[in-house]
Amino acid sequence: MATRGSRSEKVKRIFQQFDGNHDGGLNREEMAALVVAVNPRVKFSEEQINAILDEVFRTYSEFIDGEKGLTYEGLLRTYDDGAGDVDRDFDALGLELKPEDNAGTSIAAEEASSSSIADERVMEPHKKQRTAAWAASPNHGIVFDDTWKLVDDLEILIKRLKSKQSKDGKLKNDNFDVYSEGWSRELGPSTEITDKRVNWEETGHDYAVFVKELGVLRSRADGSRSREEAFDGHMAIGRVLYDQHLFKEALVSFKRACELQPADVRPHFRAGNCLYVLGRHSESKEEFLLALEAAEAGGSQWAYLLPQIHVNLGIALEGEGMVISACEHYREAAILCPTHFRALKLLGSALFGVGEYKAAVKALEEAIYMKSDYADAHCDLASALHAMGDDDNAIKEFQRAIDLKPGHVDALYNLGGLYMDMGRYQRASEMYTRVLSVWPNHWRAQLNKAVALLGAGETEEAKKALKEALKMTNRVELHDAVAHLKQLQKRKLKGNGGGNGEEAFIIVEPSKFKSVGEKTTLRADLSTALDIRSFQRITRLNRCDVDQIKKEMNETVVPMSYSGGVPEKSIRKASLEEILHRLLKFLKPETFIGAVKAINQKVLSVLDESESGRLDLGMFFAVLAPVCGGSPDKRKRVAYEALLWRPVNEGSNQIRKTDAQRYIKLLRAIYIPSQGASEMLEIHGEMDTSLVSLAEFTAMFDDPDWGFGIMSTLLKLETGDRNRHGSHVCATCRYPIIGSRFKEIKSHFSLCSQCYSEGKVPPTSKQEEYRFKEYASEAEAVKDKCMWFGIHSKSSSSPTAS
Repeated sequence: MATRGSRSEKVKRIFQQFDGNHDGGLNREEMAALVVAVNPRVKFSEEQINAILDEVFRTYSEFIDGEKGLTYEGLLRTYDDGAGDVDRDFDALGLELKPEDNAGTSIAAEEASSSSIADERVMEPHKKQRTAAWAASPNHGIVFDDTWKLVDDLEILIKRLKSKQSKDGKLKNDNFDVYSEGWSRELGPSTEITDKRVNWEETGHDYAVFVKELGVLRSRADGSRSREEAFDGHMAIGRVLYDQHLFKEALVSFKRACELQPADVRPHFRAGNCLYVLGRHSESKEEFLLALEAAEAGGSQWAYLLPQIHVNLGIALEGEGMVISACEHYREAAILCPTHFRALKLLGSALFGVGEYKAAVKALEEAIYMKSDYADAHCDLASALHAMGDDDNAIKEFQRAIDLKPGHVDALYNLGGLYMDMGRYQRASEMYTRVLSVWPNHWRAQLNKAVALLGAGETEEAKKALKEALKMTNRVELHDAVAHLKQLQKRKLKGNGGGNGEEAFIIVEPSKFKSVGEKTTLRADLSTALDIRSFQRITRLNRCDVDQIKKEMNETVVPMSYSGGVPEKSIRKASLEEILHRLLKFLKPETFIGAVKAINQKVLSVLDESESGRLDLGMFFAVLAPVCGGSPDKRKRVAYEALLWRPVNEGSNQIRKTDAQRYIKLLRAIYIPSQGASEMLEIHGEMDTSLVSLAEFTAMFDDPDWGFGIMSTLLKLETGDRNRHGSHVCATCRYPIIGSRFKEIKSHFSLCSQCYSEGKVPPTSKQEEYRFKEYASEAEAVKDKCMWFGIHSKSSSSPTAS
């Protein structure tokens, strides 16, 4: 068994170091000295020190002993609640545990004995000296003497199981040190999973025997003299099991404790932690909500645990992909405990996840201010800085994270991406190589390494890297990358640009691009439609039938608000996220997070221009409808019904013209920002009180110049942007053409949709004017070719005029 007293002994040594007058308490002067000493890199102002001390003495008032100040138990509690890092502070102070501090804290290695539990227990008499810090701390600890017997017997059972599984080679340790703590792994100091997670073999005979004997201990707890003692027993059993990573069994104990004392916060909190570690995020969230409800009902008794409940509830919500909702709980934790650096780090990471980079930077910098060696915070701060375009400082922060944790996969991988964006391909390749040294089967790192090598001009090495990536996964993008590499190789051999410093393409001004035939999409329209289609792909909204929006309008009860004197069905962003979660219920959590980020950046930023945090739900539904699944007529009808659903149109079967105009201009501002932003300035002051029918609304919607006529081009992309064109590759990017193929009539080269929309042409085909014909599929191209041959064969066989 691992030593159990070292944590509390370290806190005791820290306490003794600063208890200068040896009165058993840390007064404000002594506490100030401690804060400064454990943060040697931080220069605190007097105001900051006073603010920290005020918060500590207020939050832990039950541990303040008059003029003496904060007691040892109070200091221990601050560490339990995440206000500091015991190991870091202990090392920063240069303290050491004295030999006598560890007396009785370690247990000599013993072979598993076949004798009874009672006999083995006699060999370990000094139980309270070696017990984990939680057992001795008030509100978390063991109350009844008989519970100690249960704990001792349980530890013997665990030791016996560990010994047997180790001999059989069934016990495994997973090293989590290489991964970022990220959004979903942090459970805070009082519930933290160590970097070495034990994976128990749960299917064998030894484990079955262990569970049977554990059942006997649980029966003993149930047979206690009082309900309180039974609760104490099950909580202690659960904590020991949790500490040993026997999470399923720990959950059983905590659930039993919940039954015994439903109003107690602790068993719900512990059950939530177990469920989260087991990947049951929704159930975990429900337990944390019960813990939060009990804590708020219990008054000051549970005040110390409230910040951690909010943090863990936020983490559980993120496990479901609910990042905006998680932000609210991280903020609340940071308000309740301003020194909770993990809450601030998680808040910053979550804000970054939904695209609110400026706020993310602020929160992450505050976390680093409190804990300068926080590698994950440095990594996420770097990502936020990069997103804001501050690449120089981003590189410094990534490097700081790597210096603190050399095997930090996220920092290495993201720094590689940053170097790629900057065109520093050799450095990017080095970062991806380091990622692969830590995580050998990271196929994305392997693919990006190939792309980086290609950018650095090392084609042969790039080929090798791509082959390695293909061994890891069979994803279609890898096959496209291989085909792209082959095309580049052919091009290099022919000397057709892109090699030896020759430009790979030239960009032509829009006026020189002409379309042939009515079906050929204009370059500007395609550019806009591709942007909207990209938004659809990220959010998967086109997989959400527009009827689901109608269902939400019928079933969602939204309280009326009168901000600005106009009645609105407005809701907070967190509530809107819950609606999106129902609309996009088919998405995995990580994909849903990406969808929410895209919607927040593209849609909510326009709808909530004042940054009030509240949104007009009817208008939100209306702007979402055109990009959802369903026929064009159905999408327009639901958009109209969403506007009709708003309180300003309630009781009428038609909408006001001003609302329709505002909607169209919002739609254009969101999806066609290059044109729509300036139009938004024109809508103020319009007082047209006339009404608009569905037919009139549709005509406004379809107007190619002032409406959302781009929808016809979007529909074409939706139905055909996965079509492939045999062996045809784009003349500029050299990737296989997927979607429409744009063929230049004179020079006969073909472009993909992206290059056509950007005006890119091969440098060998310079012309005064370019005329393109669009082919949605190869069948259309073959048909066109046959017609051309038919016309020319007829003209050649006709008699010559005399």
